[in-house]
Amino acid sequence: MITSLYTPTHVLLGEGAEEKAGEELRKEGAKKVLIHYGSERVVTTGLMKKVTDQLDNEGISYVLLGGVKPNPRVSLVREGIALAEKAGIDFILAVGGGSVIDSAKAIAYGLYDKTGDVWDFYSGARVPRGSYPIGVILTLAATGSEMSDSSVITNEEGNLKRGCNTDYCRPRFALLNPELTYTVPPYQTSCGTADIMMHTMERYFHAGKTLELSDNLSIALLKTVAENGVKALSNPKDYEARKNLMWASSLSHNGLMQMGNDQRGDWSCHQIEHELSGMYDVAHGAGLTAIWASWARYVYTKDPERFAKLGAGVFGIKRTASPERDAEEAIKAFENYFASIHMPTSLKELGINPSDKEIDELAEKATFFGKRTIGAFMTLGKDAIKAIYTAARK
Repeated sequence: MITSLYTPTHVLLGEGAEEKAGEELRKEGAKKVLIHYGSERVVTTGLMKKVTDQLDNEGISYVLLGGVKPNPRVSLVREGIALAEKAGIDFILAVGGGSVIDSAKAIAYGLYDKTGDVWDFYSGARVPRGSYPIGVILTLAATGSEMSDSSVITNEEGNLKRGCNTDYCRPRFALLNPELTYTVPPYQTSCGTADIMMHTMERYFHAGKTLELSDNLSIALLKTVAENGVKALSNPKDYEARKNLMWASSLSHNGLMQMGNDQRGDWSCHQIEHELSGMYDVAHGAGLTAIWASWARYVYTKDPERFAKLGAGVFGIKRTASPERDAEEAIKAFENYFASIHMPTSLKELGINPSDKEIDELAEKATFFGKRTIGAFMTLGKDAIKAIYTAARK
């Protein structure tokens, strides 16, 4: 099987990276830019003025659209498409974290092809044929959207959270200054740490043959993120910790960790969590940790050695003659780590308590109303998904 790696994003990592925005936009030939952002933190920290001053100096005009929320909404995407079309923009600059970048990608899809509604690309009704160019100034290490081919959007009608993956939406450049993450609240730092780890594990757990180098890269990345997540929580201005997390965010989701493996990855936890975010609007990283151990205990018997190897590599768990026992210890170690950085390990800790009826609805939505199964490490249908939700409820 041939696997591919396509990473067209020009990455600048280090102090002052955001000061290259004007230069990068000029290289791209941008004439009028939509600057897309989320909270007013981008303004109050002075970052927005730093960006707009550069565009002014380069003679590049711009319009602003803020208000992106976690689990970005398709309603704001539609607003962005209309604004950008009216203004005649030719480039989109996302200033923020994964939600802002995902929203910018959706706007870019919708601008390129206006023959239908942008939600069509996320519902599967249409396939993108292209995208307006995107650049990123990253302010949160988490989703890896700054180098990835993916975008996830929430539709308020039906509370559906869906993704769209194409190489068209990979950003042209990503400016990564770890100092811009110093003001990220502790909870979001923990959510980001968890999301980075989960992007790596979703690729680590797959069906078929594995490549030793990719396994070793995944284990090293997970160990590094686990250690530096704790450091960043202890000292929010630990530059090296923030830098490690920021670069790990990009590497975990740009395709590198899946090279040489037989399949793209499992992604069950993400699919299960998307329905939680869609229905309850929970933080994505927290939703992932709330269900991960329940998923792991449901599937680990398929290949306990895979879990045991991960536990030994990331947490130094001493191996025994029993892969099953080692796998159980590995699952417990990850669960304990998530708890140590104040992430929930159950739906109850996440602050939700879905009824049996709601669990049935969540599982039905996760199967796209009976049109698909999920998972590669172990294929999961509706009954299996319901069992995982139920076990996570505890």
